[in-house]
Amino acid sequence: MDELLVLARPLRGTVGETRRVCHVFVLPRGEKPKRLTALCGTEFGPGQLELLDRPAGMPCVACLRNAPPPRLLDGEEASA
Repeated sequence: MDELLVLARPLRGTVGETRRVCHVFVLPRGEKPKRLTALCGTEFGPGQLELLDRPAGMPCVACLRNAPPPRLLDGEEASA
């Protein structure tokens, strides 16, 4: 797998509390981009996000809608 699925939300004080939703990001392994774009299209710069080890708070519905389907370890899609 060449990409990492990452969860992050805006740091307290960078946006209003109602906009501190949990966004989903797909990042290429080994690269540190200067700006991150969530699956919903919202962009973030350095020092604007807190990395999450699990979902926290309200999810970004658009990110969830655009998230890739779950995959099994062998690369096949998991059945619902």
